[in-house]
Amino acid sequence: MYHSVSACTDDPYRITVSPHRLDRQLGWLRARGLTGVSVGRLLAAQREGRATGLVGLTFDDGYADFLDSAMPLLRRYGFTATVFVLPGRLGGQNDWDPLGPRKPLLTQDGIRAVADEGMEIGSHGLFHTNLVTADDEQLRRETADSRKLIETITGAAPDGFCYPYGHVDARAVEAVRAAGYGYACAIAPGRLAGPHALPRTYIGAQDTALRLRAKLVLQRWRSTKVAAR
Repeated sequence: MYHSVSACTDDPYRITVSPHRLDRQLGWLRARGLTGVSVGRLLAAQREGRATGLVGLTFDDGYADFLDSAMPLLRRYGFTATVFVLPGRLGGQNDWDPLGPRKPLLTQDGIRAVADEGMEIGSHGLFHTNLVTADDEQLRRETADSRKLIETITGAAPDGFCYPYGHVDARAVEAVRAAGYGYACAIAPGRLAGPHALPRTYIGAQDTALRLRAKLVLQRWRSTKVAAR
């Protein structure tokens, strides 16, 4: 689970990884015979029994720096990823974060450019709203309407959703499922873990080889627990 990729050091929420660090992290995966792929491709491979050696990579919030900083590195290693965007904030910025710098978000053209490079586009809701506290109408807009808007941008309805802030409950899971998404990503969903609440591992600027090794082991254990449900 990545967010922004830039050289910015003002990062109170620890959502930024420098291009140099991302390069090292992707190289670490490659050196171990692992390939970064979109979550959609990873799940399809799992269904077919071909997921060995694949690691799902996600980038939340749809930051514009994905185009210039993350995508060239992914291309260098032959990796793909899922980018979860906010179609209600096209060309806007991360106004939901009260602290830290304002970071620009992808425009419609930016989202199309990301999709044209073979990356999977998923929904992060319309406005980065906490679905656990949203009312019924907000919940519908954030799930169903965001999916329709992304379809108008890319020409394809997204299969994946990502819960803003990682906050999820049974009501949010049902709304995402009802909106037609095939899967959804959370962070640590606990008993809700499953296809519409997939656990992920946060990756940050401090994650060197030793920390990545530990996180890989932890995520494999989590994935085993999800598969057993």
